[in-house]
Amino acid sequence: MEKMMHLAAQYLAAAGISFVEKKADDSHTNLGWSIDKQRLETHPLSTDGDVLTLNYNTFSLEWDSPKNKASFALDGKTHQQVLEWLTNSADSFLGKTYTYDFHYDLPYSIDDSFTFVLDGSKLKELADLRSLTQSSLEKTLAVNGLESDIRIWPHHFDSGAYVVISDDLSIGFGLAVPDTMVTEHYFYISGYKGHSGLDTSKFDSLSLGEWKNEGFKGAVLPATNINEEQAVQFFTEAINTYKK
Repeated sequence: MEKMMHLAAQYLAAAGISFVEKKADDSHTNLGWSIDKQRLETHPLSTDGDVLTLNYNTFSLEWDSPKNKASFALDGKTHQQVLEWLTNSADSFLGKTYTYDFHYDLPYSIDDSFTFVLDGSKLKELADLRSLTQSSLEKTLAVNGLESDIRIWPHHFDSGAYVVISDDLSIGFGLAVPDTMVTEHYFYISGYKGHSGLDTSKFDSLSLGEWKNEGFKGAVLPATNINEEQAVQFFTEAINTYKK
């Protein structure tokens, strides 16, 4: 289901590429998470406020604006059927052409016959995890007096915040999907000077999570059974370590 939602999120990223003013850092492609509506959301695609969303409650794509509302249930639908709906919706609502084309490679491939299949309990787990991440990042920023957008980057499907502390320190932190370093969803934090990750080998141990220094330089905490208070503790303790 994680793979399926990662692929489905690319429909939103493609809308950003198609309709949002291009930014050098690719931020026009990134997505927000609504805790209230349990959905991923694009940046506004028009001056009328059109957004394309991926609703985890209904497993559907939703085109949403004050003027236009339409939805498309994904369960049992093929990639080709999704693209037809998106193409028709963009033409009807924006008078523009939706293009499914990317400047980055995904870890998964998709063809016209790929079919979306719902696993309701797994999808609820993924939605709950995105909401936990969103609230934990908001709380971490607030208690540490920091400001950042919280966005989901469709390429790696990570949720993240990024703050500049000083000329010598910036910090990125959030939630990553399973990979070769951690085989489940995990919270991460990493400090940088410029584009270089800061050495963590001399840092004191964390009460939750652990420091890494080979390849990825930062700290990780597997997300299973972690609550908001623990996530905020992990992020805050690591932030304070970087600031020493």
